[in-house]
Amino acid sequence: MTTDALYKSLNYVNHSREKRAEMAMLVAKNPHLIAPLFAIAFTVDDPISCKACWVLEFTAKEDLPYIFPYLTLFTANLSNVHLDSSIRPMAKICEYLTKSYFSKTPNSTQKALTKSHLEKMTTVCFDWLITDQKVAAKAYAMTSLLLLGKKFKWILPELKVILEKNYPEGSAAYKARARLTLAKIK
Repeated sequence: MTTDALYKSLNYVNHSREKRAEMAMLVAKNPHLIAPLFAIAFTVDDPISCKACWVLEFTAKEDLPYIFPYLTLFTANLSNVHLDSSIRPMAKICEYLTKSYFSKTPNSTQKALTKSHLEKMTTVCFDWLITDQKVAAKAYAMTSLLLLGKKFKWILPELKVILEKNYPEGSAAYKARARLTLAKIK
């Protein structure tokens, strides 16, 4: 499948799990499609980029190592993503990566992620947390930052201050995740 064909097939992807999973399965069977999928995902002003992000999220969920060759590209471009429907899946991928990285069971993510990758994800997660983003992206960012705080000790006090400051104005979902995160910080 060419990049053009991939781009056209993304037009048929919608919010349904079925369509996103179907496309992720196609990518899993054709790993050479991951590079063009990232290229489309990081064409951040194109509405189709959201669909590429959705597929990348499902691909990462199914088999995280598929994205390892692209971690430098991923972390370098995260801060450019600005469409709400692209930020949520990218934040979810960050959560998948950090959960795997900080797993007590040794795994390939711990070898694939570098300090630089982790630092870039930290910066972007804080940005998502302090800017006007949807609750899901903020929730995934909270989880990622909580875990990243195990490696970078300065994160937890900063995260605590931000959550306590934003708690009164947060939605019910934000407050629920913030309470859980604050409880784990203490």
